Amino acid sequence: MKPMYISKIAASFVLAAVLLASCGQKDKSAELNDLKAKRSELDGKISALEQELGITNAAKARKIMTTDVVTAPFKHCVEIQGTVDAENNVVVAPQIPGLVTKIYVQEGDAVQAGQLLAETDNSAYAAQIAAIQPQLELAKDVFQRQQRLWDQKIGSEVQYLQTKTQVDALNKQINAVQAQIELTKVKSPISGIVDHVGARVGQFATAQNPDPCFRIVNLASLKVKSEVAETYANKVKKGNKVLLYFPDISTEIEGSISFTAKFISPMSRTFTAEATLSGSNEMLRPNMVSVMKIVDYENPAAILAPLNLIQNENNLQYVYVAVNENGVLTARRRAVTVGQVYAGNAELTSGLSVGDKLITTGYAELTEGMAIEL
Repeated sequence: MKPMYISKIAASFVLAAVLLASCGQKDKSAELNDLKAKRSELDGKISALEQELGITNAAKARKIMTTDVVTAPFKHCVEIQGTVDAENNVVVAPQIPGLVTKIYVQEGDAVQAGQLLAETDNSAYAAQIAAIQPQLELAKDVFQRQQRLWDQKIGSEVQYLQTKTQVDALNKQINAVQAQIELTKVKSPISGIVDHVGARVGQFATAQNPDPCFRIVNLASLKVKSEVAETYANKVKKGNKVLLYFPDISTEIEGSISFTAKFISPMSRTFTAEATLSGSNEMLRPNMVSVMKIVDYENPAAILAPLNLIQNENNLQYVYVAVNENGVLTARRRAVTVGQVYAGNAELTSGLSVGDKLITTGYAELTEGMAIEL
């Protein structure tokens, strides 16, 4: 009998605990309902007092900043690194290898096309002329004597022609040696500035010298060259406007693409594009780095918005605008369509109109219909 008695007592305690827990839950539910009722009552009193005192939602509005939506020119650019190159940038070396005997210019000198820059040793050729010259003088004397006889109908025509041929042959030999001497004279093929002098008197100079003998640069005609990835083949074309930015001198120059190669390198998968520079560009130097901003899209009257203002939700892009609704400034969400994006700005092809008040500060904390204040 004792076990059964104990079991009944335990059951009684369990039932009592369940009843107490149930009562506690009902008490909490009742308390929650009571608090909600009090809150509703307080909200009603607060609303009545606000109406009585003339307080509106504007007093509790979130502060924001706006900008008027206007149209502005918009350009989309393909940015590629290039380098400055001179149209006339030539390396000059002796046509005949030899020891440099004279140098007539120094770096920075202005030279004209055909001007003498240096000479190499021509003593061997001068010795040849010195050896031929007496033979020529004798041949001329013999020819003159034979010609006088021929004029008097004395002697044979063969003798006359032989002496004449001898003179002509020796003259040609001298002319050939003089032509060789002319090749020992290093002349500038273009007009420009002597940018580098690598030749030294006593040095054996050839076209294969690692250090060029002379470099002549004409800065009146410069261009920017770049290797463009083939993915831009349909965008980068001759005639495209281009902004050439030179970071080393913080200068930007407007130009246009003057040349695009039709050949794509099978190794680098690139093609060459060039932009010719016009006017005076004294600050530019060959091989200077340039950023080519090639304009591939342009809209003279685009509606723009900073890219950071555009928010995304469920594949929907939108911005917030400020709208005056019955005297209350309210935040309204506007779905937008984004066109081209460049330099932190987005072209909006739909969603905004000129005159809209685009919210630029405080937009991240806004919700649809929220009261706002400038």
